[in-house]
Amino acid sequence: MIGLIRVVTLERPEEVNRHAQVIEKKYGLSIKSACIPNQYNGIHNDETEVLAVPKILELGKQFKEQGCTGLIVSCAADPAIEQLREETGLFVIGAGSSAALIARSTGKKTGVIGITSIVPTVIEENLDELFAGYIKPKNINNTNDLLTSVGQENCITAVKQLIEQGAQQILFACTGMGTINLKSLLQEVIDVPVIDAVDAEGSMVNFYLNGNGSQFRRNRL
Repeated sequence: MIGLIRVVTLERPEEVNRHAQVIEKKYGLSIKSACIPNQYNGIHNDETEVLAVPKILELGKQFKEQGCTGLIVSCAADPAIEQLREETGLFVIGAGSSAALIARSTGKKTGVIGITSIVPTVIEENLDELFAGYIKPKNINNTNDLLTSVGQENCITAVKQLIEQGAQQILFACTGMGTINLKSLLQEVIDVPVIDAVDAEGSMVNFYLNGNGSQFRRNRL
């Protein structure tokens, strides 16, 4: 069992489990989800990340006590990743580094969209010379803004701008863009590859579990 940490507070089980369901459907993995408390707008700046870190650490420890063998932090900023690895001893996958490493493997110039004022450091550093620019779509200030039709149209506009500026592929620096399945919306209007951070974190977990011996394989989860 893998524990998946949502960094936004959600009430309905189907919303809490949405990222887990994407990964389970695509890779056949067993995922258990939970949200950090009292952050209804998630992580969208330095202040909200600082507030979230102790909550993420506590949730990771709870998952370990419940028998989870690994953790996913489903946030493109990769908050508390190193602390979780140190304090739980488990393997921990972050959405941001997963997406950036997959993007880097293609060798294509990568345009990034997200909800923070600047691109998450973990993404820019991993992309390095392939980083082709970052845009925060108009009026998108937290993950809930992505749920509106206007917010989604603004995301599409931002992606088109990045492509016009030379981006050869697009990376989502917010897992909320996976929640709304923005990738499907974009496939109707653009013809460059899109890297969804939720897909990416699932891909990395799947790779890890199937490359580290029978004790971690799917049939033992």
